[in-house]
Amino acid sequence: MKILWLDLNSSYAHASLALPALHAQVKDNPDYEWDVVSATVNENPGLIAGHVYGRQPDLVAATCWLFNHEALTHILSRVKALLPHCMMALGGPEFLGDNECFLRQNTFINAVFRGEGEDTFPKWLEIWNEPDRWESITGLCYLDHKNRYHDNGLARVVHFDRLVLPEESRFFNWSKPFVQLETTRGCFNTCAFCVSGSEKPVRSLPVSVIRSRIETIHRHGIRNIRVLDRTFNYSENRAKALLNLFREFPDIRFHLEIHPALISDGLKKELADMPEGLLHLEAGIQSLHQDVLTASQRTGGLDDSLRGLEYLCGLPNLETHADLIAGLPLYHLEQIFEDVRTLASYHAGEIQLESLKVLPGTEMRRHAEKLGIDYSPLPPYEVLRTHEISPDELQTARQLSRLIDGFYNAKAWQGVTRQLIVKQKDFLRRFLDHLVGMGVIDQPLSLERRGVILYEFCRQCYPSCLTSVTRAWIEAGMSLKKSPAGKVRTKHVIPPSHWQVKSGIYNETLRLCRLDDPDTNTIFWYGFNTDIQHPVPVFQAVSPIGSIEE
Repeated sequence: MKILWLDLNSSYAHASLALPALHAQVKDNPDYEWDVVSATVNENPGLIAGHVYGRQPDLVAATCWLFNHEALTHILSRVKALLPHCMMALGGPEFLGDNECFLRQNTFINAVFRGEGEDTFPKWLEIWNEPDRWESITGLCYLDHKNRYHDNGLARVVHFDRLVLPEESRFFNWSKPFVQLETTRGCFNTCAFCVSGSEKPVRSLPVSVIRSRIETIHRHGIRNIRVLDRTFNYSENRAKALLNLFREFPDIRFHLEIHPALISDGLKKELADMPEGLLHLEAGIQSLHQDVLTASQRTGGLDDSLRGLEYLCGLPNLETHADLIAGLPLYHLEQIFEDVRTLASYHAGEIQLESLKVLPGTEMRRHAEKLGIDYSPLPPYEVLRTHEISPDELQTARQLSRLIDGFYNAKAWQGVTRQLIVKQKDFLRRFLDHLVGMGVIDQPLSLERRGVILYEFCRQCYPSCLTSVTRAWIEAGMSLKKSPAGKVRTKHVIPPSHWQVKSGIYNETLRLCRLDDPDTNTIFWYGFNTDIQHPVPVFQAVSPIGSIEE
């Protein structure tokens, strides 16, 4: 039998673990010939279908999730028209709920798998062309020859630690800038909006196995690993063991999800001692309001979460990102603005503001009506309205997310944007109105264009902050001939007799410029390397305005 896997991703930077994870379990079976067609959702569906048709498979399989759902069904409907006798089977998070409607609407799909497939997919392959025997496959959902719906429940891998590792599959993709490493399956938490909230029991790999896998990844030259563990600090002892393991690979950057409410004093010490740049932490916070978290069934006290998050964001040796979810029950728009200000005051490395996705198989999906949530019936199932937030307010939250991504999450403008958010209570509202009024909130803007917009806005509304914007502009390596650098002196600049060096080493070959700030009685000095024409200053210093002869 020829099996073709349709590897359909959002972009070529991403790679799903599903194919290598499944193939690894049956890779030694000579009865199966495996092939793959890789594509992105932005490509022409007819072209992709043509590539699949050219391989003449007996079975097409793929993973379906909310961002490839529509494109995948368009492609497979075309493949079925070209290959009417080809079997088609799907799995993935889209099928964690009731699948009858999907199968009746997409009759070209023969079956879908609910849950984890490493144990059940190989069993199904043994009887793939005998539908009368499919009743024995746990997790399989399908319509029989009499058009009756069959639902075989939910498949769970009991012995997660006994699976053949996906890295042993020839389809494991080593060409991407990062790889995913699944160290734990399931989650101790019960968040009603998350598909992992019902994944019990939690199953973990031994640290010795994880070490061996990281060694394999390291040998392939990969230097970024996204650790798939919903809450790696659920167990303090295991978290410490993992951190010690990561220390053994100082040239790899590890991305982790961490629960800020579960950071013990012992774990705080371990995190504070980690080498700089080794860890990138995603701190799930969702909302800074206890009633919202309670309604969302998220465990962990808010006060503990806030203390843990503030501690993480204050560590200079690692970067911590925090996320908020607009559209959660009881979450008001004004509270979202407040929470963004709070996270900015903590110096969060990034702030992610997303809209709630009411996903199949989640408690929030099952109880949406009771919770007062209206959501799109089609992917990505975004919330449309709740009792607390209107459709217009959700659009405002979406636009606020665009502002945060464009300015706060851009390293060049983060410092000055943070300063404005924290010190100017009305900044977020006013700046958002400004961007919407200009008609640029949904446009892709260059880094330079964003800097100019921010400078001109501050010139009108917050003139006392102009020097800060100009300094950010200079330090980002932007042109000294543009308006944000209008007050920078670049000609006949003579250094003072004394200054306080902030970074770099001064020598007379550097091109020196100065920015005077009468409000603070400070001159900011910048030196540029003229030999390499590098736009970013290599030297910075400050001195009082009266420290130099004019």
